[in-house]
Amino acid sequence: MIIVLLGPPGAGKGTQGERLAARLDVPKIATGDVLRAAVRDGTPLGLEAKAAMDRGDLVPDEVIMGIMKEALAAPSAAKGAILDGVVRTTPQADGVATMLSDLGRKVDAVLLFDIAEDELVRRLSGRTTCDVCQRPFFGRQPGESCESDGKVGTLVRRKDDEPDAVRKRLQVYRDQTSPVINWYEEHGPRVVRIDAIGSLEEVEARALHVLGY
Repeated sequence: MIIVLLGPPGAGKGTQGERLAARLDVPKIATGDVLRAAVRDGTPLGLEAKAAMDRGDLVPDEVIMGIMKEALAAPSAAKGAILDGVVRTTPQADGVATMLSDLGRKVDAVLLFDIAEDELVRRLSGRTTCDVCQRPFFGRQPGESCESDGKVGTLVRRKDDEPDAVRKRLQVYRDQTSPVINWYEEHGPRVVRIDAIGSLEEVEARALHVLGY
């Protein structure tokens, strides 16, 4: 089962993606993760991506789709995968569909984690991030310490987590994602909205329910 996750920043789709991946025993595949791995491993596509980044250019979609295709063709993804942050625009939705078709597969479900804007602003403006491991924290203050993998980091509040910046990010998300939702409703599986308010366990249970678990 190939599952695409959609949702605004702060909706918790990354955390839910990890939980769903563990529950379904499939990998969670995120664009940034597979891109960094390909660059680190020096694969041919990874070298193309690195060359683009070294020039200060965006990595072309066809290179990203090629890297995604390699990840989905790996034995670890034989039973399926959770795609988190892979589809942000309609060209990417189309690219993923074509890439999966080449593998004889398709997107089986699209989960949209739904949450009110005011709640997202409250969540994100209360978030701090470790400057070493980049792990996000809620309810902790800038300047506090974070220990991860034997390294001590300091919690900081990113500029894009300030309330005004959060609202601008949400507008960008809406502008980009509304066409993606329409694309899937026309070309792919039904987009299922998941209420993202509640405990981690409650939200996970809602997602599993619509997936038939």
